[in-house]
Amino acid sequence: MSFFAILCALLIEQVRPLASDNPAARAALAWTRWTSRNFDAGKPHHGWVAWSLAVGVPSLLALGLHWLLMLTLGAPFALVWGVGVLYVTLGFRQFSHHFTEIRDALDVGDEALARSLLARWQRVDAAELPRSEIVRHVIEYSVIAAHRHVLGVLAWFSLGALLGLGPAGAVFYRMSEFVGRYWAYKHNAMSQPASVWVQQAADRAWTVIDWLPARITALGFAVVGSFEEAIDCWRNDARHFSGVNDGVILAATSGALNVRLGGEQLRPSRPLADALVDAADQPGPAISAGGGTAGREPEPAHLRSVVGLVWRSVVLWMLLLALLTLARLLG
Repeated sequence: MSFFAILCALLIEQVRPLASDNPAARAALAWTRWTSRNFDAGKPHHGWVAWSLAVGVPSLLALGLHWLLMLTLGAPFALVWGVGVLYVTLGFRQFSHHFTEIRDALDVGDEALARSLLARWQRVDAAELPRSEIVRHVIEYSVIAAHRHVLGVLAWFSLGALLGLGPAGAVFYRMSEFVGRYWAYKHNAMSQPASVWVQQAADRAWTVIDWLPARITALGFAVVGSFEEAIDCWRNDARHFSGVNDGVILAATSGALNVRLGGEQLRPSRPLADALVDAADQPGPAISAGGGTAGREPEPAHLRSVVGLVWRSVVLWMLLLALLTLARLLG
């Protein structure tokens, strides 16, 4: 059932991509704001209470409706519910328009437009970036976005489905990522900033939640890319990136594509006011922590290689799920 739900969701998303300002995204934003406003009282345990409610309630709702449909209407209706949840939580088109616009600008030699698009996407100061650094940052942000919007969701959805939790795993993963990202920027907002305790709770929880998916993604990149180089870079260069999980993914990407990643971070272009926060289009975290990996200088051609690497990883996932589904049907 997992295979068919993922396949349907990916096909629907390609035909009719979900707008960033969709009802589900607005609901997630409103719910996260409500929990922090009502339960973030400035104490360490309040951070965990707010995080548990912000992430746990939507996940339990997804699980409860799945079980209700299974018990009352049957598996086909539960499958439709799973497809709907995946359509909202999983998809390339939620971030790929940024990547495509920057790649097209570089293809026609308009570096000024590419810098402007990168700055608008991540809300950073990219005015002085040379061409190779534009490409490097686009690769880094895009790979992490692909992991968090697609490959990580696949991992948690598949795990949840295996345990009989339906699409709750996908909701749990995406809400965990969103809550941490929202509170990190809300901490710097001018009005009603989030406390350090909710931010710490979200960061610690996200590190644990993304530990296994990040390594599955890195292993997938190694399998469909240059295996030995990816594993070697994973072992030796993951420390060059901020975040233990993001570092694993980016180091494996560098080795799989033989491209240099890592280096100086981009500075935020301006403080992020609460009014500017969009549920699906917030900037991601700073990635590079200093140093860098070995490999060729980033070039626009590497952007197409990144697309191929991610799609091959998705195909690998689908093949594995198809084989598991076939084994269950025959067994």
